[in-house]
Amino acid sequence: MARQPESDSFMDMFGRFGRDLKVPNVDVEAILAHHRKNLEALEKSARAGAAGATSLLSRQREMLQDTLREIADMAQSYRAPGNPQELMAKQTEFARKSFEAALKNAGEVAELARKSGTESIEILRARIKEAMEEIRAGYGQK
Repeated sequence: MARQPESDSFMDMFGRFGRDLKVPNVDVEAILAHHRKNLEALEKSARAGAAGATSLLSRQREMLQDTLREIADMAQSYRAPGNPQELMAKQTEFARKSFEAALKNAGEVAELARKSGTESIEILRARIKEAMEEIRAGYGQK
């Protein structure tokens, strides 16, 4: 089989193509730096999201442990009351406390999720703004 001549690198072919079409020189390093910053912003955003998810899961675990502890305490202190009114009153009180705790916990979880999402999005929003300024500055130089 005949040996093929060594081909030019992609960058050489791209540069030759640009010269043939009379395209202005392209600053490849600037393009790579721009995309490197984009990837760094994505990484920071992902880290912020992961940290938020970790703290959210940790807090949910704590809430579950607290709830199970309260249920265990209530079960240990539970004695069958003498009359149905007392039984109904204890069950109502337990239901009320459970509902209040669920509402409080749901609000706290929602706030943690909101903060985590906001932080992650703000990192990306800042990078988008910076990228647009870089693009405007690049057009201003020409």
